[in-house]
Amino acid sequence: MADAQQDFKSHRKFDPFWHFTGALIVLLGFVGAVVHASRHPERALNWIGAVYAFGILLCVWRARAQTLTVQDRVIRLEQRLRLKEVLAPALAARISELTPKQLVGLRFASDAEVSGLVERCLNGQLKDGEAVKKEIKNWQADWLRA
Repeated sequence: MADAQQDFKSHRKFDPFWHFTGALIVLLGFVGAVVHASRHPERALNWIGAVYAFGILLCVWRARAQTLTVQDRVIRLEQRLRLKEVLAPALAARISELTPKQLVGLRFASDAEVSGLVERCLNGQLKDGEAVKKEIKNWQADWLRA
């Protein structure tokens, strides 16, 4: 992957086994259980199966959300440490004013341009991570996304 190019349009990671196979199977299992239960409403066991399938779907969805939350926390910590090293002291003192989404967006910026982006974030010009990522000129790839 090191020779592949990464930018704003291609930085999102899709894991085929997760996004297009596992999650799809769980979703289809839930839909199938609901359809089966609605066609045979007299059997209470069918509705129990539908509720069980919904529980599995909910667990799968929450597991993914929790993975991304932990990843964003690690990125936030990593960026705070990085910014303390590369920013001027006056700007580094304001790192705590950046939102978590802005910090996540800044991870793709090169050391040379991160100072200007941080200033724009603090001035309210770049409100969230998507806005930050769109402004990055020298994209630093992150191949370790979950």
